[in-house]
Amino acid sequence: MTTTERTTGPMAGRIAQSAFDGSRLRVILLLDLYDGAQERFLEAYEHMSSKVASIPGHIQDQLCQSIENPSQWLITSEWESALPFLAWVNSEEHIEIVRPMHSCVRDTRSMRYSVLRETEPCTGLKARSGLQAQVRVGDGVARHALTFTVKPGSESKVAEHLIGYSSPQVPLDGNTRLRRTSVFMHGNRVVRAVEVEGDLPAALRHVAAQPEIRAVEEAMDPYLEQERDLSDPGSARVFFTRAALPSVHHVRADGPEPAGLRRHALYYPAVEGQGTELARFLSHQDEAAAGDPDSPVFASTVFQRDNIVVRMIDVTGDLGVDSEGALGIKGPGKAAELERLLDGAAVGVDAPLNSERNLNRLLSHADMLSVTDSSAVDS
Repeated sequence: MTTTERTTGPMAGRIAQSAFDGSRLRVILLLDLYDGAQERFLEAYEHMSSKVASIPGHIQDQLCQSIENPSQWLITSEWESALPFLAWVNSEEHIEIVRPMHSCVRDTRSMRYSVLRETEPCTGLKARSGLQAQVRVGDGVARHALTFTVKPGSESKVAEHLIGYSSPQVPLDGNTRLRRTSVFMHGNRVVRAVEVEGDLPAALRHVAAQPEIRAVEEAMDPYLEQERDLSDPGSARVFFTRAALPSVHHVRADGPEPAGLRRHALYYPAVEGQGTELARFLSHQDEAAAGDPDSPVFASTVFQRDNIVVRMIDVTGDLGVDSEGALGIKGPGKAAELERLLDGAAVGVDAPLNSERNLNRLLSHADMLSVTDSSAVDS
């Protein structure tokens, strides 16, 4: 079955988000420059564009300047799919290349879209492939996560601070609100996932500026393995770029949300270089499970960055009743495929996944500690 075939049937309506459907990606970056910074910005952009042109998966860029306000600029870029863009935008190389641009920019807003339709090319030109196969139907919620590590031995102190991570009062405006914050830990790794209705970047900026949130963040600073200074915009930008754990797939079953759902996050460290394939495998497994009325998983979000894969699931009943369903490996040969892609030793299970005992052991080790899971309160 091809990727396109996976997204053209009735199941496609359940997939609200996917970076694995093969569709081209259009990225739109709106920028507001400081007065007098236009020439410096243009020089920085030309340096960046010469680098990004060689990135695998990049198709083209366009730089535009407003005809009404010369301080307002627009960069559009096209990519073969979301995967190479996400790898690039969260890379160390990208951090260094865009650094000179930040001193020129007062404000930015980034938007990312799959290409669904396009006008037919002129006669004699070949139509390009890579269109999104079908309209996705979602719940108006954007999902994002951050992950970072803390100094070994400080886990309990960090957990204490994170337990006090109360959701700030929202909405920001009539269309944007923070809906849910879920924080998990696996050893010294922290994963913080948020769900936002409306403008995700605006909500994240608003949350970061709240005094109660800043107090928690500053209390954790001494324990972080990667140093940061949130009072310095450059330091904060680098930290949050390195900590970004993008959502690459979200799917839910049909029908209303069952009562009593429990949220878990499962940690799947991948074999070196196999993070994307592991995330793709789990995403396709969850697509199939969404059509199975016996599946314990009602909704699943897969987050991935490099070799870090986290699968956040909302389940009915006890997680251990159906270990294969909970792990996302229902069906012949699926456990062996997970075993091939998973760095079992890194999660504490360096054993073949060929028995119920070992599957239950993996589920127990992969299940992250739930530190807090809260819904925001409207003001």
